[in-house]
Amino acid sequence: MIQNYLTNSVSRYASKWLVLVIDIVTTSIAFFLAYCIRFNLSFDFEINKLLVQLPIVAILTLISFLFVGSYKGVVRHTGVKDVYNLFNTTCLSSILLITMVLVNREIELLEDFTIPLAIIIIHSLLSFIGLTASRFIFKSMYSNLMARNLKVSKNVIIYGAGESGILTHNALTSNSRSISRVVGYIDQDNKKSGKQINGVKVFHEDELTEDFILKKNITEVIFSMQNVDPKKLRILVESLVDYPVQVKIVPPVDDWINGELKVSQIKQVQIEDLLDRAPITIKNSKIEVELRNKVVMVTGGAGSIGSEIVRQICCYDYKSLIVIDQAESALYDLQQELKQNGFHNFIPIVGDIRDKNRLNTIFKEHKPNMVFHAAAYKHVPLMEYNSYEAIKINIAGTKTVADLSLVHNVDKFVFVSTDKAVNPTNVMGASKRIAEMYISCMQQERKTKFITTRFGNVLGSNGSVIPLFRRQIEKGGPLTLTHKDVTRYFMTIPEASQLVLEAGAMGEGGEIFIFDMGESVKIFDLAKNMIKLSGLNYPDDIDIKITGLRPGEKLYEELLANGESTLPTYHKKIKISKVRDLDYADVRSRIDELCITNMFFNGNTVKLMKKIVPEYVSSNSELCELDQKGEKKLSDKPNLKIVQS
Repeated sequence: MIQNYLTNSVSRYASKWLVLVIDIVTTSIAFFLAYCIRFNLSFDFEINKLLVQLPIVAILTLISFLFVGSYKGVVRHTGVKDVYNLFNTTCLSSILLITMVLVNREIELLEDFTIPLAIIIIHSLLSFIGLTASRFIFKSMYSNLMARNLKVSKNVIIYGAGESGILTHNALTSNSRSISRVVGYIDQDNKKSGKQINGVKVFHEDELTEDFILKKNITEVIFSMQNVDPKKLRILVESLVDYPVQVKIVPPVDDWINGELKVSQIKQVQIEDLLDRAPITIKNSKIEVELRNKVVMVTGGAGSIGSEIVRQICCYDYKSLIVIDQAESALYDLQQELKQNGFHNFIPIVGDIRDKNRLNTIFKEHKPNMVFHAAAYKHVPLMEYNSYEAIKINIAGTKTVADLSLVHNVDKFVFVSTDKAVNPTNVMGASKRIAEMYISCMQQERKTKFITTRFGNVLGSNGSVIPLFRRQIEKGGPLTLTHKDVTRYFMTIPEASQLVLEAGAMGEGGEIFIFDMGESVKIFDLAKNMIKLSGLNYPDDIDIKITGLRPGEKLYEELLANGESTLPTYHKKIKISKVRDLDYADVRSRIDELCITNMFFNGNTVKLMKKIVPEYVSSNSELCELDQKGEKKLSDKPNLKIVQS
């Protein structure tokens, strides 16, 4: 081990000193040539004087090199910064030489050390040219040598001829192990078309056709555009997925390692990059004022939405942050992440929102001012035949947290709901709708401000379709899809979390905030694009298998129920649902009855849910029988697969 260390050290320093020796020899030759040029390319000058001056010039140059450190650069990666250092070295050595000549004139220390100013100027120019040229010659020789050893196997075209595109080209070409050759840039700017950047031609985006790709034998298209509109990126990528090319993307500058792009960071385009939406920028945000010096509690704080809410809250000046979750591993991971990012003012608590005594103790001890309630069961097929758990967590759990918030004088309670609560067709959606209704009932107490947020699927959340498709592609397929026409809305987790925080800030109690989720996405098209972006073909390499709608699943999701409309807020993407009036006393009584009935494992709970939510009509489920035969009990059907856990 010590021997390897010494070998590496010697190799590293030896190369550095070798560069220094070559640089000194180069400047010495430049000094000799300067004399030749000064005397009309002849040797009509005193050689003895030259031999006296040359060692002194070499010593002064050595001092300049050591001071600036230009010899420390890696020659094969010579760039503009290295040339700048060489210029500084040349200027410094010239200043030292002129100073030496002027001092010698005064004190006459060396008789033969009188160098004409013209020779010093010529020497400076020749030295700079020689030093720069030598580096690029060695760099070119190294590149040619590596090109012989590494056969170029990929022709690459870079989409974007701006600064990011140029840096991408530099990253590809400066990597000694790169097997890529950049054959051109693509840009929409007509002024750049036909021009060259570092010897690489710029083509207009209209020229990027299948014939162009086949003619140039292009195997990769790298998108290198910062702050590109996600919708435009999606259109561009989708126009390429049918071509025999891999589509990659350069990450944002903020994600570059030490501000420098590495080839390893250029990743294949993921479907999330195409579904990603522009971040919401809310003007005059009240979030900072709302959270200042407040004790904030987040239930389900280790989940997909809850953890992102916690991360965003950590950026504000709050008093204390209480994070509750029953999943200890996920909570531990979040705890370690926050600590590593420098956040320490939070209290992780392993707890169950169904345990009223435990929660009451937490409320008494920490006295939260705001509660963000994100804890819930959310998987539709699982909850369809586990209604006991759906009711106990999504309804009774929400009821417990809301009741304690009222008892302990919490200022605001923000409930995280789902678009599946709208005209529900499954137990999970119905349970969330009933929880929304209970929140509305609690608002009538006029003490705590109860607020609801409602949005659709989030990208990358646990159990979402995209990670499932990705795992199926890795296994060779097929991709399983419930229906060819099924559509879904998508948003990012940061967007959803920002909405929740904004709702907590702007809400005055009783509102259901609806987020404008843009256009719905056809899951069948999403699956095909994921296959193509993986470099595979549909259906030759990977097929898509239609399995049929799962119990309780809808073909499409809705954000507004029948009879609901929206009112605008100060942000165009956030609206308030204007819900129909409820008989709050009756609704609250029915919800209490449902929770009590559920405690005794009574099979009539789903029927009670349908009475509380009249628009709840089961879809593609054995529970559809309850809609057809209203008085028939669940237990009357012998083969009904209801799990009452």
